Amino acid sequence: MSIVRPFKGYRPIPKLCGAVAALPYDVISSEEAREMVKDDPYSFLHVDKAEIDLPEDIDIYSDAVYAKAAENLNKMIKEGIYVQDNKPVFYIYRLIMKGRSQTGLVACTSIDEYIEGKIKKHELTRADKEEDRVRHVDACNANTGPIFLTYRAEREIDDIINTWKQEHDPIYDFTAQDNVEHTVWIIDDEAVIKRLSMVFAKVPSLYIADGHHRNASAVRVGLDRRKKAGKYDENAEYNYYLSVLFPDSQLYIMDYNRVIKDLNGRSAEEFLSDIGKKFNVELYEGDGCYKPDRMHTFGMYLEGKWYILRAKKEIIHEKDPVECLDVSILQNELLSPILDIGDPRTDSRIDFIGGIRGLKALVKSVDSGKMKVAFSMYPTTMGQLMNIADKGKIMPPKSTWFEPKLRSGIFIHTLD
Repeated sequence: MSIVRPFKGYRPIPKLCGAVAALPYDVISSEEAREMVKDDPYSFLHVDKAEIDLPEDIDIYSDAVYAKAAENLNKMIKEGIYVQDNKPVFYIYRLIMKGRSQTGLVACTSIDEYIEGKIKKHELTRADKEEDRVRHVDACNANTGPIFLTYRAEREIDDIINTWKQEHDPIYDFTAQDNVEHTVWIIDDEAVIKRLSMVFAKVPSLYIADGHHRNASAVRVGLDRRKKAGKYDENAEYNYYLSVLFPDSQLYIMDYNRVIKDLNGRSAEEFLSDIGKKFNVELYEGDGCYKPDRMHTFGMYLEGKWYILRAKKEIIHEKDPVECLDVSILQNELLSPILDIGDPRTDSRIDFIGGIRGLKALVKSVDSGKMKVAFSMYPTTMGQLMNIADKGKIMPPKSTWFEPKLRSGIFIHTLD
């Protein structure tokens, strides 16, 4: 069973939605955010990264930042930048990037289903990042950024959503600066809302695609408020959190590539020799960068040349859903034993470049001298992600990069 619940959302007035909508807080730095909002009073970054409205030397985890976030959100509501729907509704949210479309249902999902494992995760969270979002949600009294959830596609859900889109005009339709098209419809028909809720109730599990820290923090805030209330009220808004649910068939995972600062004391020749013990290595003689076209194959850029690395059969553990991931093979058979990178979460010698930036970003990083070697990856698949989550296992860090990114600030779910 999967609970999806309509809510009385706060949302921007139509003429300002494109100006308000912002990239998620965790994909841009404070410096980038300051630059992006120059002379822009409407951007939701004023709420999601409120430090941009405070002195540049401020600790981004100070109480003042969270207070400023709440102040900015309340100001936007009072000034009429946001309006609230007068009854609980669902929303349809479609994103189109380079001609590829994905359409999700915006709803609230249950903190209890997350606790019970019906909303499944595939990543661990960092305590400091989780605490940051707990304080932000608590201060704003709202979920301000949606959790990106997925489920195994159901024809009936697709049919309901597609029919509604065909028969109704959108409330928002804008193209962001990165050329991603965003279109939103509101489902306010109680019969359709009830039908969607009933169909989702047959969906056995939901899966977190992106937003593990936001998800965990929403649950923590809900549990804390439940404790303070002293009783369980199934209708209390804090028992639910803002999500967008997409069918797995429409989602696109991009490669999440690696760059390394040094060869751990080896020459390039020694490094290539060591790699050859676990991988078949060949020089890439094609034009441009090498992008792997199949699992267990890697590109490597070293000293101005691209190489193709193919994992030898003996290091591919097909029966283990985590160990057979390409990110696991690279980590366990090359990065750790050869380059001595034990924990990629904390090791300062490794960095990660999302596929949206292209493979030229790897070349630039190495050619600049900042990094010594780069690895291009074959993307993790949706099937691998869901299989691992079903087994209660955890992926290595930086296994998935989803595009396009959901915008924050289009939908706000308040907790009371």
